[in-house]
Amino acid sequence: MSEEQTYTQEDLEAGRLLFARQWDFLTSVVDMADLPEATGAEIAFAGRSNVGKSSLINALTGRKGLARTSSTPGRTQMLNFFVAPETPLTIVDMPGYGYAQAPKELVEAWTELVFSYLRGRPNLRRVILLIDSRHGLKKNDLETMDLLDRAAVVYQVVLTKSDKIKPTQLTRLIEDTQKALAKRVAAHPEIVATSSEKNKGIDELRAELCLLAQQ
Repeated sequence: MSEEQTYTQEDLEAGRLLFARQWDFLTSVVDMADLPEATGAEIAFAGRSNVGKSSLINALTGRKGLARTSSTPGRTQMLNFFVAPETPLTIVDMPGYGYAQAPKELVEAWTELVFSYLRGRPNLRRVILLIDSRHGLKKNDLETMDLLDRAAVVYQVVLTKSDKIKPTQLTRLIEDTQKALAKRVAAHPEIVATSSEKNKGIDELRAELCLLAQQ
């Protein structure tokens, strides 16, 4: 977590209760015509292939097998929706990007699907953009930020696998990333550092998403 952001015990408890409910898979969408009804708030998760997106969603919801990793990274071109009973929040797992062996037409299909969703979804509150702490911002991440800026969708960087680097390296990474975000029109300034394996930052991210769901 960046030093500026703090949460009250009430925020943390509300986040815990929200994600303690039974989260389940709702639907997969490959065509905008098949999107579920836009009700409540949606939070979409985006990131490079193998960034740890499925692991983070599973950690948030407390369900190990809820979000599944494709056996062929970079090949799944679907928007996956997850919901829980009587909650105002829907989680959207966006297809991973940046897979080196993905053919050009697949990349184009990803861009068209994602941009159409980002630009036209009225209840999309924020995109959670996952960045691997071991690698920092890569070209594909910056290109995705360009896409989000064009779509005028607020996005927030969440660092994954933060337990894999030293605390001093993490501090430097957060500072460098914040400087890069300061130049972005749609970027949220706060950064959350997480580790699905060590359960680091999960409570804080739950609290943040819960606050967004109440807006």
